[in-house]
Amino acid sequence: MAKSVSFRTLGCKLNFAETSSLATVFEQKGYERTNNFDESDIIVINTCSVTSLAEKKGRNLLSKARRANPNAKIVVLGCYAQLRPGELRNLETADLILGNEEKFKVFDYLEQDAQPSVYTHPFKEITTFDSAWSSGDRTRTFLKVQDGCNYFCAYCTIPMARGLSRSPEIKTIVETAKEIIATGTKEIILTGVNVGDFGRQHGESFYELLKALVELENIPRLRLSSIEPNLMNDDIIQLVANKAALMPHFHIPLQCGTDELLEKMNRRYTTELFAERVSEIKRNVPDACIAADVIVGVPGETDEHHQQAMKFIESLDLSYLHVFTYSSRPGTKASEMNHQVKSQVKQQRSREMHELADKMSRNFHQRHLQQTRKVLFEREIQNNFIFGFTDNYIRVKTPYREGMENTILNVYLSELDEEGTVKGTIV
Repeated sequence: MAKSVSFRTLGCKLNFAETSSLATVFEQKGYERTNNFDESDIIVINTCSVTSLAEKKGRNLLSKARRANPNAKIVVLGCYAQLRPGELRNLETADLILGNEEKFKVFDYLEQDAQPSVYTHPFKEITTFDSAWSSGDRTRTFLKVQDGCNYFCAYCTIPMARGLSRSPEIKTIVETAKEIIATGTKEIILTGVNVGDFGRQHGESFYELLKALVELENIPRLRLSSIEPNLMNDDIIQLVANKAALMPHFHIPLQCGTDELLEKMNRRYTTELFAERVSEIKRNVPDACIAADVIVGVPGETDEHHQQAMKFIESLDLSYLHVFTYSSRPGTKASEMNHQVKSQVKQQRSREMHELADKMSRNFHQRHLQQTRKVLFEREIQNNFIFGFTDNYIRVKTPYREGMENTILNVYLSELDEEGTVKGTIV
C-alpha cells in the first residue's frame, strides 16, 4: 500500500511554489497526496518567519498536526526552521527540521533515526538554487526565478533565512516556462525574494529575462511579482507597455513613507524616486494596477512620520496597499533600535492605513467600471458564481457556465459589490 503525504504552506508565493515542487517529488516517489492530517504517513509544513504572527501560525499548525496524527512523521521546513530550529525542536512535535539549504533534499534525511533530527546551514552557506513552480493547484502558476537577498534591510530576516541573492541562467527559466506552457496553464507569475536582482551573477538582468519569455511561442499571461523601486527601470516599464503577454500590474514595496525612516531602515531609494516610478508607470501604462507594501510602527516612527506617510501615499496613484504592522525580528538591526513604538499606537496607525488602503482600492475599481477587460477565470466557484482576475488584477465574478474554468474571456465590468469584487457580464 502506497504511503500518503500531506502539505501545508505558510507565507509567500515563493513558499507555495516550493511546496508544490516538493509535492511533485513525493508523488514521483510513489506517495499519494492527501489533504487530511489523520490520513498521512508524512506531514510536511513549509513555514514562514516574516513576522512573529507567522511563526505563531507555524507553531499552532505543528501542534494541530501532531494532535490529529500522533503516529505521522512530521517534517518542518522553510524560513522558521532555518532561523529558529532550536525553538522548534524544543516544542517536541516535529520529527525532522530542515533549513532552506536542506529542504529539497528531504529524502536524504527522512530515514534518520534521531528524534528530532535538525539540519540547517549558516545563511552564507545557503547557495543552492532549487527550481520550483506550482503545478496542478490553480490556473495560475508561480514560477520561482530568484531566491535570497543582499539588501539586509534593518527590519528584515529574509537574507538570514534564505541566503544571499542567486538565480539560474535565463535559458534555464525559459525551458521551465516551456514546460508550464505545455500544461495548459494560462498565467505565469514570476516570483522570488528580490526578482529585480535576477541574473546579476551571470551577467544577465531581469529585463533580459522578460524579453526572452515574451517571445516564447504560445506564451500565456506573464505577471510580475514584487520589484524594488530602485530596480524598476524604464526598460521594464516600456516592455510591459508594449508586450501584450505582460500584464499591466506592478507591485512596488514602499515600506516607509518618509525619507528619514527609509534611510534608517536601510532602504535603497527615496520617496521622490518611488513617486517618480509610479508616475512613469502611469504615463506609459495608464490602466496599470500598482500595489505597494507599507509597514507601520517601525522603530522611531513618530506621529509626524505617520501623518507624512499617509499624506505621501494619498498623493500617489496607487491601486491598493498591503499594510503590515512592524514586528520585531530577533537578529535584525531594528530590533535593537531605541524608540520602539507601543503596540496600541501601532494598532491605531494600522487601522488608519487600512482605511486609506480601502479607499484607494475602491477608487481604482470604480474607475474601471463600464469597461470591457479580459478575465482569466479560475476554479473558484461560489453560489453559482465563478471568479477570476482582469489583466490589471481586478477580481471579477460572473454567473457560472460549464467550461469557463481556465479560459480568458471578455467581460463587461458593471458594478462593485460590498466585498470589493466587481460583477461582470460575458461579452
